[in-house]
Amino acid sequence: MQPLIDNARMFGQRPEEFAGHAEGQSPEVLFITCSDSRVVPALITGARPGQLFELRTAGNIVPPHTSEHPCAEAATVEYAVQVLGVADIVVCGHSHCGAVGALVRGDDLTAVPAVRDWLAHAADEPKPCDPADPTVAEAVQHHVLAQLLRLRSYPCVEQRLADGRLRLHGWYYEVHTGLVRAHRADTDAFETL
Repeated sequence: MQPLIDNARMFGQRPEEFAGHAEGQSPEVLFITCSDSRVVPALITGARPGQLFELRTAGNIVPPHTSEHPCAEAATVEYAVQVLGVADIVVCGHSHCGAVGALVRGDDLTAVPAVRDWLAHAADEPKPCDPADPTVAEAVQHHVLAQLLRLRSYPCVEQRLADGRLRLHGWYYEVHTGLVRAHRADTDAFETL
């Protein structure tokens, strides 16, 4: 923890770098990804403060849209689209994902009931793959596409897609190589950016 504290102390000693942030934010992208500490959106994309609006959830899960039971994730999507006017939404899954891996392997999650119940939100059962494969690449890529489909059911997303003001992107990040693959609709495959 001490290195983090030391950096935080140094970070605040450059106020001139941050003065402009007081005027507001206007990110162009909502970046939805996993809470995994190895996935760092600004590092992956080279984004500077104010360029990405981030939503991080265990397993990069986008819960079903429902007006009866609003949740923080739905509020974040709605705010990004309706208030900030982001032009793009990226759903980024990653290799070695513990959440998708647990689903693929059928892990017993009774000791972590909140995790178990959260993973019940995973749109579809992950694509069957070799449970011995630690990357769970195929299952994660299928899961990313399921989350993109789920996003399309949000009224604000559906409206912006229909009028051409929003684009959706599915990415897969390899934590062991740094490689990023993007889903291409024309080939229905994840290809290196």
